[in-house]
Parts: sequence; C-alpha cells; structure tokens
Amino acid sequence: MRSAAAGSCRVQPFTSRQVRSLVAQKGHASRYGVRAAAAPTYDLDPDNASILVCGGGGVALHVTRKLKDMGSWVWQLQRTDVRRSEIEKMMAIVAKGDALNKEEVQKVFDSIEDVDAVVSTIGGTVANPTVDSQGNINLIEAAVKKGVKKFILVTSIGCGETKDAAGEKVYEVLKPVLVEKDKAEAVLKSHADKMTFVIIRPGGLTNDPATGKAVVTSDMSVCGSISREDVASLVIKALFSKKADNQVLSAMDPAKMMPNQAAPAPFAL
Repeated sequence: MRSAAAGSCRVQPFTSRQVRSLVAQKGHASRYGVRAAAAPTYDLDPDNASILVCGGGGVALHVTRKLKDMGSWVWQLQRTDVRRSEIEKMMAIVAKGDALNKEEVQKVFDSIEDVDAVVSTIGGTVANPTVDSQGNINLIEAAVKKGVKKFILVTSIGCGETKDAAGEKVYEVLKPVLVEKDKAEAVLKSHADKMTFVIIRPGGLTNDPATGKAVVTSDMSVCGSISREDVASLVIKALFSKKADNQVLSAMDPAKMMPNQAAPAPFAL
C-alpha cells in the first residue's frame, strides 16, 4: 500500500515572452555527459513506478498527466492548494509542502512508502531565485537519503556550458536565476554515485500546443523555444530511457531556433 501526504513549488524556466519583456526593460537581455562512479542499477516500469513530481504548474502538470496516463503512481509537490482539484482529477496525489523548507520536504518523502524517481521543474524569478538553488537542493538531498533511483532536474538553457547559447543580453537578464540553477545542477551531479540523474535545459517556454517534434541535444551551442507540453514529453522519455542516464541535455523545437542557428543533431532517447 502506498501512502502520501505533503509538497512545494514555484514555477519553472522563463517563457520567450518573459525574456523579451525583461530584455526590453533592461535594454539588453549539451553536450555533457558526467563520467562518475555509477549509481546503483535500477529498473523503472511506467505502469507501476512511484514518482514525485515537483512543480507548481506548466511542465509539471503535463508530466503528471502523462505519467498517470501511463499507469504510474504520482505525487505532485505543491506549496498551496490552488491546483489541488486539477491534480486530483488526474487521480494523482497532492503532496503539500514548501521546497524551501527542509523539514516539510523530508515529511513529504517520509510520507511516501517508495519513491522510484523524482522530476523537479521548480523555479523562482529574477527578483527571488532562491528556490532555483536551495529548493532543488533540498529535494535532491532528501531524494538521496530516501534511496531514489533517478532524479530529473529541469533547468534552463543558459546554465553551465550553454551560457552563450541564447546570447549575452538574454544571459545578463536571466543571470540571477541561472546562477542559482547552476548550483542545483552541481549538487545533483555530485551525487551521481548514489542516484542516477538527468538534467534537461529547455529554451524559451511557450504555451503553444505540442508539436511532437521537439528534441533534446548534447549540442551546447544552440537555443530555441519549445512548448511546455513538449518539454514534459521529453522529460518522460528521459525518465524511462537509460540512454539519458547522467546526461545534461538541451531541449528545443528544431522549427523554432534562434536567428542564424541551425537545428541541432538530436540525442536519441
């Protein structure tokens, strides 16, 4: 019998519209596989996996919906009850708590008998980006303690080796958030000997319908926009693909690349 209770969140990476707005206001705006000691082997069956999804809405809601359609047991971490009805209509369980509160995060993990995997899309704002680092770090450390098999962290193009992909102006506008996301990525990688991870860095997020053509790539030099639903689909593919294990990948729609950038070679999940 699986038990549940308690979660947190704020949102995830920035929309293309938000970036353009911030750039206007200010006047300026992966390839990467970690070779570390291997985490314990694991098997995830989507029809019976127990998964904690951490995110307020957007990508996280799409992930929860798709996982439930596959037959997974899903808990979604929520800081408030605003989306409780929507989540429960999917037959998922609301885990109430704040990712910035270590005690609440621990209670969430303690309340679930088995947690096979965690997906985190949580993020803050340029004005208040603390959750991008400390919120995710709290989740990562609790997941390691729980013995979680796999952790997928959704951050943003502009982090790490993709710093130059979106251009200097965009990076400078989003720098407060990206610097904090970098910290969370570093902590997650440091636990690669205990827990398999995947880091997915989407480009500018949109609310457009899914195209089904979005890709992940190990090319760190490119950037494009992508719908939230397409990000969710790629997250789920990565979750159940061992090819993605311990990889850092950018996500975008090849038809929505930044000017003068060619579509990247896709990473096969």
